[in-house]
Amino acid sequence: MRERVFIIAEAGVNHNGSLVLAKKLVEEAARAGADAVKFQTFRAETLVSPETPKAAYQQQTTDAEESQFDMIRRLELSPAAHRELIEHCRKMGIQFLSSPFDLDSIDLLAELGLEIFKIPSGEITNLPYLLKVGNLRKPTILSTGMATMAEIAAAIKVLEEAGVGRDMLTVLHCNTEYPTPMSDVNLRAMLSIREEFGVKVGYSDHTLGSEVSIAAVALGARVIEKHFTLDSALPGPDHRASLEPAGLQEMVTAIRHIEVALGDGYKRPSASERKNLPFVRKAIVAARDIAEGETFVEGSLTVKRPAKGLSPMLWDEIIGRRAKRAYRAGEPIER
Repeated sequence: MRERVFIIAEAGVNHNGSLVLAKKLVEEAARAGADAVKFQTFRAETLVSPETPKAAYQQQTTDAEESQFDMIRRLELSPAAHRELIEHCRKMGIQFLSSPFDLDSIDLLAELGLEIFKIPSGEITNLPYLLKVGNLRKPTILSTGMATMAEIAAAIKVLEEAGVGRDMLTVLHCNTEYPTPMSDVNLRAMLSIREEFGVKVGYSDHTLGSEVSIAAVALGARVIEKHFTLDSALPGPDHRASLEPAGLQEMVTAIRHIEVALGDGYKRPSASERKNLPFVRKAIVAARDIAEGETFVEGSLTVKRPAKGLSPMLWDEIIGRRAKRAYRAGEPIER
């Protein structure tokens, strides 16, 4: 039996800078049955230059006149807020995770005792960042949005040489468009990553709905990360591409069902269907009355349910034999 899929409910910045909303997100993630709830850790001053424009999807979902710097600054969570959220997660029975977006944030999360580090897609080509995470020698999840296979290979090499072996690494296929068009998902790339690098793989899902996450599990994803929000109509950059609580719960339930349904891969009658075998399969029976000593021929035999008698797979063996006794029409034939 393989390990359960690790489901990350990505709260991200959908708290809108409010600790109250952040705690509610923790509660909804726990209620949905996710394994972890993930936030984002950053300081605007060390993450983005003041003149950096917003991405197109951010301009569509937030004040277009506001700079990316100002947007990021109002979405920061303080160190004290992190501590409160970690404690709230402990009370709710769900693991706290957060993606650090700068070197100081890596230090903060390490000081707070995080056991899993999640590298966001934008940092996959950030050598100082990768080295700092790698030197922690912690289980690491690497998102690969916008990345080429060569860039993934380079990032894995840096992490490995710093101390994160491939057995400690999970690589997530990802597309960073919010929401991701179905035509751009390219889910088979997840399998290419697994084959090329020999690592556990997963999917960080920015599509609308949850069917792609569920499909990823069926293909072998070991980690699923999915954005969620309390209300997709709230203002903010990621709400529109996020599941609401009911949708998150439905996704978690579907993933758990798919895990069970995948089974162990060995084909055999299941316990639930075994009882149906006699009533669905057939046996060789007399097509008409047959006298003792009469030779069995095609016209004197047929196959019918139930499977109480000789298997039709023995048909050629029975044809041409003589009846050892008389049979009534419909009676199962004996050897």
